[in-house]
Amino acid sequence: MIGAEVAHTSRPAGELSNSAPAEIAFRNVVKRYPGRDHAAVENLSFEVPPGEICVLIGPSGCGKTTALKMVNRLIAISDGDITIDGRSVRQLELTQLRRGIGYVFQQIGLFPHMTVENNIGTVPRLLGWEKQRTRARAGELLELVGLDPSSDLKRYPGEFSGGQQQRIGVARAMAADPPIMLMDEPFGAIDPIARERLQNDFLRLHRQIPKTIIFVTHDIDEAIKMGDRIAIMRAGQLVQIATADDLLANPANDFVAQFVGADRGLKRLRVRRLDEIELDPPTSEHPTGPTISRDTTLHYALSLMLAEGTTRVDVVDGDDHAVGSIQMDAITSLIAPHDVSPDPTPARVAAQPEEEPAS
Repeated sequence: MIGAEVAHTSRPAGELSNSAPAEIAFRNVVKRYPGRDHAAVENLSFEVPPGEICVLIGPSGCGKTTALKMVNRLIAISDGDITIDGRSVRQLELTQLRRGIGYVFQQIGLFPHMTVENNIGTVPRLLGWEKQRTRARAGELLELVGLDPSSDLKRYPGEFSGGQQQRIGVARAMAADPPIMLMDEPFGAIDPIARERLQNDFLRLHRQIPKTIIFVTHDIDEAIKMGDRIAIMRAGQLVQIATADDLLANPANDFVAQFVGADRGLKRLRVRRLDEIELDPPTSEHPTGPTISRDTTLHYALSLMLAEGTTRVDVVDGDDHAVGSIQMDAITSLIAPHDVSPDPTPARVAAQPEEEPAS
């Protein structure tokens, strides 16, 4: 099992555990830059439960990357605190803090002069792992991200496509089995087809090896797909944090409604599944018409109805036994947008950069 060697190690003082996912909590976090009229991040408070993916999204300059980088102290916190399993990141020794957090960013930054094996083994070597253990870990992770250890471990980054390099970067970030991963627009520079494949592969990998993840993106469709929770930021402040379904169904104000898009009802059909709603009785015990499984999205169910020219389909379990049915009207009723509250705060252009200014 991946990570089994370290799954039951004790947690030394000042060091993150290399095992179970950890809770991340922002407590009234503030980041101010000298000479700026407004804080880059202002009174940011939310929690990311262990094993969940929390997506930070918002307009350019809203503070999402600044918030992400304060977790591993690439950017210093001006006020407030960030805790990992209840311990302040300010009190954790910096090197140990960063070694316990996997970091994946858009330009993945693989070392071009090092083999894939050595790239993945960077942090394990710093932690003093033996060569055999490091090599075995690199092979396990390379296979998990869909590459071939037997032929790819000894190759160099320049021999791979951009999407493949991104996979190697994810493997490197997971090498020491960190409880936390920070992902800063990790798939943003990849073409749409490769990007979708990487998203699917990463979600599959996350189901196998859960981590607590903060994921920054500017793409609302990616946020909806990737996030257990989505935190929308604006001008350094948190506007709304919710599940994708709740965000689409109940945007907090006009700004959120406009940000998620006028087609949020249609987007919601891609999020909700048949096993999350109440079904009508099946049309018969042994349906003869089109059927669909309970773990299917409402979007697919609607597409099937339109393709088959019907207004109802039966829903079956894994043994093809009818467990209910769904009507087209029940699906389309979710598309109509709900009224939202007007945004009480006037829009303002963020004057601060996302990065720490050069000294």
